[in-house]
Amino acid sequence: MIKDYIQQQTNIILTEKMQRQLSVYCDFLREENEKYNLTAITEPNDIFVKHFADSIIGSVAIKQNAAVCDIGSGAGFPSIPLKIARPDISVTLVDSLEKRINFTKNLCAKLEITAAFQHSRAEDFAKNHSECFDVATARAVAPLPVLLEYTAQIVKLNGIVLAYKTDMTEISNTEIACKILGLKFETSHSFILPDGSNRCLLVFRKIKSTPSKYPRGQNKPRKQPL
Repeated sequence: MIKDYIQQQTNIILTEKMQRQLSVYCDFLREENEKYNLTAITEPNDIFVKHFADSIIGSVAIKQNAAVCDIGSGAGFPSIPLKIARPDISVTLVDSLEKRINFTKNLCAKLEITAAFQHSRAEDFAKNHSECFDVATARAVAPLPVLLEYTAQIVKLNGIVLAYKTDMTEISNTEIACKILGLKFETSHSFILPDGSNRCLLVFRKIKSTPSKYPRGQNKPRKQPL
């Protein structure tokens, strides 16, 4: 079912190898979850729908051979399912908790896929990685204006921020953030996942360089959103 859904939505045909990698991912996530507290979703079918299929549909907004950075990568969503389904892309995972980075490192070794890992807060990572990536993405990380501040700096000019959301209701809160950060809302892609839940991918294009003061430190993006 997941294979057919992904092909219908993205035109990606999951090979036997890719399906095997996703099964290994599912098993390893369930085995390690108690140790790392990675997800509240633990039933295999739910993992395939709510984590894997959900992550992979982001492929529709990602160009060939893109360098993708996943901010607040957690258990590897969306970057690792995307890397499995799209071997052409490169992925960098950034998370503030070392145990999560350790999990994703072990996972990628197990899956025999290449990725880069950074144990860092988003605002610290951005200081040394300005305009390095074609795509910055985040899933279940923060309200949209906060997410945009965390990600805009690291995106190349004409690159995109790809935000995974349930719907478009937060768009109305992003006008000021976009103006300050050099972003422009470009388009959205709406999906209904196999379990009937809604997913909306929001694409923001970087049209000018982000001022070097962003993202702000001391948790200001959350305390004082743009």
